[in-house]
Amino acid sequence: MPPATTARKIEPNSTVTRGVSTFQNSSVRSAKVQTLHAVPNGSRSTRENRFHFPTRMPVIIGEATYRGPLPVDGLLSGQLNGNGGALSVKQRTRNGSSVSRPELDGEIYFKDMVRVNGHIAGKVCSEKGTLIVSELAIVDACIDVGIAVINGTVNGDVIGHVRVELGRCAVINGNISSPSLTIKPGAVFQGRCRMTQITKLVASRERNEQQCFRFE
Repeated sequence: MPPATTARKIEPNSTVTRGVSTFQNSSVRSAKVQTLHAVPNGSRSTRENRFHFPTRMPVIIGEATYRGPLPVDGLLSGQLNGNGGALSVKQRTRNGSSVSRPELDGEIYFKDMVRVNGHIAGKVCSEKGTLIVSELAIVDACIDVGIAVINGTVNGDVIGHVRVELGRCAVINGNISSPSLTIKPGAVFQGRCRMTQITKLVASRERNEQQCFRFE
């Protein structure tokens, strides 16, 4: 009895991305025919994956006013028009890029508190607010805020009208101007330090807070 043979037939004009196998038994027990059905490249699952991808942490956390370009590599949702609106941005994670590029390059203004998690450039201002720079953050900007708590890298001058705190992982390449400066062991500071007097506005606010604590 001759050995079993297998024949494979591929449908023409097809780009095979997934194979679906069907077997047909002929009158001869040893003969089997395998047919591969092609699945188009633009399948539904491929289109859906465009909206599902790993996202990176927001570059800033907090409420702020921003003026400048916003490069987006991800997903936008919401509404934006001439009368105002709101947008939600989900950025893709960056893979294989050793050179960091600013995600925000412009002017950032805020009132209360803002935390920087990514790479920003330009100018960061707040009369009374608190700016927190995380360990992995990079700030290529001039900082003029009430309180600056820095744990990452800052390339620029820092003005803290109340105080400036440098954490263990902080790297400052610029000058610091503040009435109060705290530097923890491990921080790197390359620049000049200028100790200033606390402003009248900040002094009156601190006195009011102390009085409130006395009455409690």
